[in-house]
Amino acid sequence: MDSEPSQVIVVDAANVIGSRPDGWWRDRAGAARRLLTRLAAFQAQSPDTTVIVVLEGAARQATSGDKAPANLQVVLAPGSGDDTIVTVTQEAAADPTHPTITVVTADRALRDRLASTGATPTGPNWLLSQLDALPEQPPAHP
Repeated sequence: MDSEPSQVIVVDAANVIGSRPDGWWRDRAGAARRLLTRLAAFQAQSPDTTVIVVLEGAARQATSGDKAPANLQVVLAPGSGDDTIVTVTQEAAADPTHPTITVVTADRALRDRLASTGATPTGPNWLLSQLDALPEQPPAHP
């Protein structure tokens, strides 16, 4: 019997990627691919969690050519990433099988917009510490 996910994590990819000055600005799609790879490893070790990643702007190219990991839900923002995160979070909150929703962002205005959804906001450092604790993954092929 398949169990429903006990937690949904909505990831503001731009905010998480931008929280560490590792040269991400030189290759936004590459930085997004690296984050997706790490999130896929996290998802694989957390079967009771659904990870939804919102990509915007140049980072959307990270999924071109079917490069998105199959075990993640990747949402490509057609415009504002914040608007898409709000919509995705509202949809998750409307689903009674999602008792716990966490949104990973440090954006204060976005956090304010999410207040009515019942989601719990947390900063990128929480997620990055989860990812840093995972076993080392082999590099993804470009």
